[in-house]
Amino acid sequence: DPLDRRFFDDIPGKIAAAPSRFRLFCLGFSLFERAWTLRGLENLLADVIERPDFVRDLLEAVADYAVAQVREALRYDIDAVYFGDDWGHQTGLMLGRRTWREFLLPPLNRMFAEVTGAGKFVFLHSCGKVDELFEDLAAIGLSCFNPFQPEVMDVGAVFAGRGRLSFWGGLSAQRTLPFGSAAEVRSESERLLAMGASGGYIFSPAHAVPADVPLANILAFIETARSQPGFVR
Repeated sequence: DPLDRRFFDDIPGKIAAAPSRFRLFCLGFSLFERAWTLRGLENLLADVIERPDFVRDLLEAVADYAVAQVREALRYDIDAVYFGDDWGHQTGLMLGRRTWREFLLPPLNRMFAEVTGAGKFVFLHSCGKVDELFEDLAAIGLSCFNPFQPEVMDVGAVFAGRGRLSFWGGLSAQRTLPFGSAAEVRSESERLLAMGASGGYIFSPAHAVPADVPLANILAFIETARSQPGFVR
């Protein structure tokens, strides 16, 4: 049930507890990932070739669920809807851009339109090398992209040519945080903060911080972030 109250009942309390914060309503596994968890990844990829009409119907059904949740979430005083849907691996798209456009772009457009039509922002989390989709995503209303992985894209070059997109992430959670020194964490953090100083950038690790990251590296990241002018504790 997309309207199960467990998805929404805590929203008023969270808003009351932090009234000045930017508020995201989050939908993970919101399209492609939900389809393949229902069907099986290998099966769904084969279906794209062998049963394309079935795939379209399945994706539209998943999008119906997301749209129902978005409409309910928009009854609350939120600022943005944050969709999660991984499309890439370390070297490129799982489906390829042409296939992504054929199957995923139409339902995504419908999902995003529910948000932008209400005057709210669209955020998206999508792991992997998906930067070739940024133009398409911006065209259907995306405002902010996460995780912005330096392992799979040149974050400086992408940010410089970002257009109206904003980016959230950037600090390597695969290399620098787990395997670099504290000094290297500070250096990469300072470079990213300087890159985004003019706006359009939310500084953070590119993804969830792994459990084996040294404490000294986590503290170096936090201390560097807090050292910025205008930081409010």
